Amino acid sequence: MANEEAEFLAGYDPRRYPPVAVTVDVVAFTIRDGRLHVLLVRRACPPMKDMWALPGGFVGEWEDLPTAAARELAEETGVATAHRRLHLEQLGTYGAPDRDPRMRVFSVAYLAFAPHLPDPVSGSDARDAAWIAMDERPEALAFDHATVLADGLERARSKLEYSPLATRFVGEEFTIAELRAVYETVWGEPLHAGNFHRKVLSVPGFVEGTGATTERGGARGGPRAKLYRAGDAQLLHPALLMPSREETVR
Repeated sequence: MANEEAEFLAGYDPRRYPPVAVTVDVVAFTIRDGRLHVLLVRRACPPMKDMWALPGGFVGEWEDLPTAAARELAEETGVATAHRRLHLEQLGTYGAPDRDPRMRVFSVAYLAFAPHLPDPVSGSDARDAAWIAMDERPEALAFDHATVLADGLERARSKLEYSPLATRFVGEEFTIAELRAVYETVWGEPLHAGNFHRKVLSVPGFVEGTGATTERGGARGGPRAKLYRAGDAQLLHPALLMPSREETVR
């Protein structure tokens, strides 16, 4: 069996098959000034020179996919994936035959999500890099990146429904109002304060009280707010559904 394997590999010629390349693209989100921002780069060279795109590039010959995603993010924007609260997960694979004019290219996209990410610094083949508010992003992006970005936004919104990811965007201790602001920013929908408060406290392990309160009341006075910390839940059950799709799920 070993000899048969060795003979097969010795005579195998990959040039008999169409050339295929693999790239990685990163959909990186953060919250700045109460608004959801995405990290984009302006391409410095063809194809699609000067167009805004997601950070990414070709996977090295001896490189695994997460390593390539981290490297491209650092090389093109200066943003490192070693951030303490960074959430990084594989988003999906994109392989339409005409998605790249150079050759057949499959892209494995990653979702990165963290608070307080630094200002990017362009490098590698990116002429510029910037955090751009989602409501101000360019309509046209290079390749099929508009589709990848839309998928990333949908994934991020759904992650907040069934996981405690939102607690990474507040301090170690936080109020329910601060947590609600994260949900409103990512979901893009206003939430009823009382209903949200009730739902959060009804999910076992989502948050736990610290026994402390804020130093002062709200902007309009009133009692000081209770402080909470993240609980030990890995999944939220019951899930916190976006108001716009609560009715369709029921």
